[in-house]
Amino acid sequence: MNKKPAPALRIGIIGGGISGVALALDLCRHGHLDVQLFESAPAFGEVGAGVSFGANAVRAIAGLGLGEPYRQIADRTPEPWQDVWFEWRRANDAGYLGASVAPGVGQSSVHRADFLDALAAGLPASVACFSKRAARVEQQGHEARVVFTDGTDYRCDLLIAADGIKSSVRNHVLEGLGCEAVAPRFTGTCAYRGMIDSLRLREAYRAHGIDEHLVDVPQMYLGLDGHILTFPVKHGRIINVVAFVSDRSQPNLTWPQDAPWVREASQREMLDAFAGWGEAARVLLECIPAPTHWALHDLAELPGYVHGRVALIGDAAHAMLPHQGAGAGQGLEDAYFLARLLGDPQVDGGNLSTLLAAYDALRRPRACRVQRTSWEAGELYELRDSVVGADEQALGAMLASRFDWLWNHDLDADVAEARERLGWAALSTCD
Repeated sequence: MNKKPAPALRIGIIGGGISGVALALDLCRHGHLDVQLFESAPAFGEVGAGVSFGANAVRAIAGLGLGEPYRQIADRTPEPWQDVWFEWRRANDAGYLGASVAPGVGQSSVHRADFLDALAAGLPASVACFSKRAARVEQQGHEARVVFTDGTDYRCDLLIAADGIKSSVRNHVLEGLGCEAVAPRFTGTCAYRGMIDSLRLREAYRAHGIDEHLVDVPQMYLGLDGHILTFPVKHGRIINVVAFVSDRSQPNLTWPQDAPWVREASQREMLDAFAGWGEAARVLLECIPAPTHWALHDLAELPGYVHGRVALIGDAAHAMLPHQGAGAGQGLEDAYFLARLLGDPQVDGGNLSTLLAAYDALRRPRACRVQRTSWEAGELYELRDSVVGADEQALGAMLASRFDWLWNHDLDADVAEARERLGWAALSTCD
């Protein structure tokens, strides 16, 4: 007598950003899974400009089967500086302090919207549902139910919240764990963002006798309570600029509740924020006539990412400052980890709890460390590190190797440990 095949495991993903779409794209290839993705907007779309990926994130992208579409749109530092992540320079005179090198990867970056478009292009139309904003989540037995603001609902065996720093699902998980709700917190740091045509910047530097090498290679200018970064996107045609300034006048600053996190700003306001910086920084900022101003928020480290059949990934779990270029990369690591496990036909309702426990146990400590060190990186860049301060020699030495642990993490070893916890055999090399 033939055994009746088990029904497909129903997986719901809330949020159509990079990590949510990347996970859905991998999971929908498996016949034992029934995947639905819900996005609150009427179409896919990303807010922001350039996004940088470390070597760890590039490996996760390749592991999710997205290596080729990523390569087609990604920017890298040009030869002979192809391994440079950032060159570090003084704010006042652009003097060279050192470089961080990521062999084989260098500065790997894309325009956020371009990357999301490339991901979404491979997603079957039946998987995505738009204009679906989660209002509340309930759990009964081994089933999760999400109710949307339009009154409809969806029931599944596993609900994955990839709905960003303002997640509507996060507090359901925390309450289920007996913990207090967590809201985004203002970090005290704001950023002016802009995009410059690379030819225009090159001409401006040439007119002022500034070395055009500063256009060719990703740069980070470091000053007291501020830093400015530049790197190319759109195959070098555009230079992405982010100019950070931190208010350290008092601890635990709050952002006005009714104030937007993102607004338009004047060039004068931006230039005044960096008064006293050197000519290279001033000329760079003068090429941005209409910057946007971003109030940077993050999350406290969460005590757990899983409650029952609901799990948090990406910024919903571990939103962080962008100072290591690691936020989106951590979401992709989450997606890779879950994809490798949920994509195995051995997964079923009986071992899903063990799988989720492994996710929480193995992913959360790393993501929390990346959150913590991203804040510490900002202190270092802005000459506020308690040990290094403004010691240029110590600063250059620390920045040369500071990111190695982040970039060289063995995510497949985490997956192997999770499989061991599940009692599954190790994956063969052809899997």
